[in-house]
Amino acid sequence: MKNFMQEFKDFALKGNVLDLAIGVVIGAAFGKIVSSLVDNIIMPLVGMILGGVSFSDLHVVVGSADLKYGLFIQSVVDFVIIALSLFVFIKVLIGLTKRRKEEEEAAPEEVNKSEEYLKEIRDLLQDKKVD
Repeated sequence: MKNFMQEFKDFALKGNVLDLAIGVVIGAAFGKIVSSLVDNIIMPLVGMILGGVSFSDLHVVVGSADLKYGLFIQSVVDFVIIALSLFVFIKVLIGLTKRRKEEEEAAPEEVNKSEEYLKEIRDLLQDKKVD
């Protein structure tokens, strides 16, 4: 049991798990912000443009079921905004990573003086063998 607890502790305290937990919390907060933006700003403006339609009131009654397709449309708009935001974020992140990698590859590699001397000695010894 002690080994299991130690393994769990090692797993839970790794940086990746903590980063993931922070990402989930920030993602949830971002989702609430986007939902508020869509519910309180975007959809009322779209409804106004469409002649005063309130998306939250759009529904169809089928038998005893109340199908609120207006709220579904708002959720789709939420998803599109979040997906677009993530796409842009990942695209920027990949661009920065690519640029950093290119800069590292373009940077001249510093040669250690002792390595340089050893290479010269190796070359001199190889020249002697050929003679």
